[in-house]
Amino acid sequence: MRFESVHITSVAYDLPPEENIVTSLDLEARLAPLYERHRLHAGRIELMSGIRERRFYNPGTRPSEIATRAGEAALQIAERCGIGREAIGQLIFASVCRDFLEPATASVVHHNLGLSHNAPSFDLSNACLGFANSMVLAASLIESRAINSALIVAGEDGGPLCEGTVRALLRPNVSRKDLKRAVASLTIGSGGAAMVLAHSSLLGDPSAHPRLLGASQLAATEHNVLCQGDHSEGGAMLMKTDSEALLVAGISLAKETWHKFEDELGWSAQTIERVVTHQVGTAHRRALLNAVGIDPVKDHPTVEFLGNIGSVSLPITYALARETGFASAAHSTALLGIGSGLNCSMLAIGL
Repeated sequence: MRFESVHITSVAYDLPPEENIVTSLDLEARLAPLYERHRLHAGRIELMSGIRERRFYNPGTRPSEIATRAGEAALQIAERCGIGREAIGQLIFASVCRDFLEPATASVVHHNLGLSHNAPSFDLSNACLGFANSMVLAASLIESRAINSALIVAGEDGGPLCEGTVRALLRPNVSRKDLKRAVASLTIGSGGAAMVLAHSSLLGDPSAHPRLLGASQLAATEHNVLCQGDHSEGGAMLMKTDSEALLVAGISLAKETWHKFEDELGWSAQTIERVVTHQVGTAHRRALLNAVGIDPVKDHPTVEFLGNIGSVSLPITYALARETGFASAAHSTALLGIGSGLNCSMLAIGL
């Protein structure tokens, strides 16, 4: 699909404070009884994933709080560009994490941000692709002029999942196989992100803002069993992941989606100037870039110090790439995401 008049007016993020950094060695120190029983050495998590550290919010922090902070930051940037919060025509909350099952967490964020009664809100959750999917949906609404602008927000906190996983792994009779299927849960981090998309007619100088040019999406749902998370009997969130099979299936789907992306957008690995990938681990990053033929120097990795931050990985990494000067509004930038399920989304950004 292609878009002609949809611009990224602002992108913002929220991260837990630096004092809440948890290293992979910190987690392994807590797992010492398990490691000793199976004669394992510390350093396995970073060796397997490339993740040195991640951050968690203080216990009790709700996803809506995280999303609200990111949303407020994005709105303030948009307001300086002439788009006030009263102009927002749609709010989408795109996290895996939610405050509760009902009502939609979007309703909490909508109230917190003081958005207009004319701006409907809803949750859109699709594992790590919720934010990317929301960008495509919002862009479609804007391109059709059903609305003129939209705010997408997300707030992910991997703390409860990681804490629940550590406690589960310290139970008696946990096997090496159990640990292997739980390692992915120990790579999860936290963060919030928000983005305002707007029709070019709302902007005084549309050329000052990058356009969302289009997207390609494919599904391979026969692999939905490879990563599944749910609440355990004790109430904790736990996740089981076949990381190796997930990597193979995900890269296969990504290659297929990439061919569609090239055909629909007219882009190629050579013409793309910057790329932002969903940050799962260093091995996944290498495999994805190699599969689509993109030079790693065009990518902006964050997984080593943020971990896998779910749906906010793509927007936070894109925001940091812009903030550090690695990417500019003028760069042709591809956002590449794979989410458990499996689903794959690839988005094109440029002027």
